[in-house]
Amino acid sequence: MRAGDLDSRATFSRRERVETDMGGTLDQWVTQFVVWAAVKHLRGGEAVMQARLASRNPVILTIRNSTQARRITSEWQVELRDRTGIRKVYELREDPRPIERGAYLEMLVEG
Repeated sequence: MRAGDLDSRATFSRRERVETDMGGTLDQWVTQFVVWAAVKHLRGGEAVMQARLASRNPVILTIRNSTQARRITSEWQVELRDRTGIRKVYELREDPRPIERGAYLEMLVEG
């Protein structure tokens, strides 16, 4: 993979319990870190076609491996922003797995 392939800005968030100013608690998405990512849209296959019919958009997301990235779990979400500024929120469907001798992490996400 070339550095130029990482052309989308990915903001990873996880759900945390946050205290409100009134003394209560609230679950909300809290940003953990922001990195560049490559997005590969899935084509073909019966499962992919079923997802599209249900208005879901499965993609493979690839990021550089790092200490921060290894904390990601399938309970997180990611907001992707491409170079045109379009933003989409995706839920992680699996824990990241290493590719290319551990240099990158790849994960299935669905919007």
